[in-house]
Amino acid sequence: MLRNSTAPRSRHQNRKRRNNPTRKAGVCWNVAGMKALTSSAMLLASVLLILNGFLITSTHSEEEEPIQDNNSYLVDKDLPKFGEPIQNLTVALGREAVLICVIDNLQTYKVAWLRVDTQTILTIQTHVITKNHRMTITHVEGRKWVLRIKDVKESDKGWYMCQVNTDPMRNQIGFLNVVVPPNILDYPTSTDMVVREGSNVTLKCAASGSPQPIIIWRREGNEPISSDASSHNTSTFSIPRVNRLDMGAYLCIASNGIPPSVSKRVMLIVHFAPMIWIQDQLVGAALGQRLTLECNSEAFPRSINYWMKNDTIITQGKRFEPTTHEASNYKVVMKLTIKEVDIGDFGTYKCVVKNSLGETDGSIKVYHIPSTTTTPTSPPTTITLPTTTDFPYRKNYKNKIYRPMDEYSPSSKILQSEHGDTWSIDLSKDKERYRENSATLEDQREKEAFVDNDTNSNARSTSHLNFKDLNLLLALLMMFHLR
Repeated sequence: MLRNSTAPRSRHQNRKRRNNPTRKAGVCWNVAGMKALTSSAMLLASVLLILNGFLITSTHSEEEEPIQDNNSYLVDKDLPKFGEPIQNLTVALGREAVLICVIDNLQTYKVAWLRVDTQTILTIQTHVITKNHRMTITHVEGRKWVLRIKDVKESDKGWYMCQVNTDPMRNQIGFLNVVVPPNILDYPTSTDMVVREGSNVTLKCAASGSPQPIIIWRREGNEPISSDASSHNTSTFSIPRVNRLDMGAYLCIASNGIPPSVSKRVMLIVHFAPMIWIQDQLVGAALGQRLTLECNSEAFPRSINYWMKNDTIITQGKRFEPTTHEASNYKVVMKLTIKEVDIGDFGTYKCVVKNSLGETDGSIKVYHIPSTTTTPTSPPTTITLPTTTDFPYRKNYKNKIYRPMDEYSPSSKILQSEHGDTWSIDLSKDKERYRENSATLEDQREKEAFVDNDTNSNARSTSHLNFKDLNLLLALLMMFHLR
């Protein structure tokens, strides 16, 4: 409770107050004695008198809301009254909090700001009493007393009282709530873990903040989480019988509605012995062919990969080109390229994988594919007899084979071929002709094939002779030479 030290009192009242043990906080001073002090001493004394003029008569715990004086809003024209209640504030950590106390008809009474939970006087009138340099007090518009707290800390959270030293004391209170963005604690949050395949894994994440943050777990890159894992919306995340597919980065994400949300990356590393997959274990190749062999391996820690043939390691050279490609942090694709297959390259090749947990290998057999030779087949042979526009085949046939001869009879000559065919040739005329005496109808058609059509004599053509036509032509040539 605060008393106005400037109000006049009688001697009887002063004597009664001095004898009352419950009013030890009261202050009385001699005005004449104060005038004798120097100006500097008077200023100091005034501050002390003001401090001693306030008395806190009630205490409040941090958890319980203080009980306001029921007489705070009593309408009394002779006493101060509060113009409006103090507004409760919610301020983010590091921001500025502004508490306003509006008082009308203050007269000569004093105004103070107090921290209820610690029973600490913060300000009196326009003077800052606390040693907290983040607090300032201003008097605005003659009726507003503004308390400012800069760079708010979580410890500033609590109840604040605006008090006027009337008799009885009048006050009102307001609550300052400080919200704190989430922060992930280094302990007991899990760090990077290395485990053997098949073991059980538990990841932990702890965070602070106001209000209390909510924690969820995610895999980096939105990769799926093992279906055997426990709920990933709690601070503790478990994976039973972990395998190589669970290896990777996990994110612990904490949020409480106060930006920004924070996360921590926990790397889960799974160790396992090497394994090999071979798609084609039997490969055929021809001499001179370019051939590539391939093995797929998985191992962690990272493995040593190489090729062997006849217990000899194959290295880079003119004939061989071994290469490795990392498909992931534990998958490796091994390839061996034989630039030009030779007779000595056939046999068994081994791809070998080693790490600190073991060793394994796979075999690929290369066999010889004989090269096949094909004999080209020639098309059927045809004999062509060229003709000219001046001497058609028909005319040429008569002039060359059947031209007039002196030793033959001027009337006719009988010729017989080796096939028994009989021919009669009339030599008395300028134009030779032939006729068949004993040939069959089929032979007659064969002989007529040698006669060309006169309408085609002006064009270059090619005549195709069958086997029987050739025999007939050869018979005629033989008879010509026999003459």
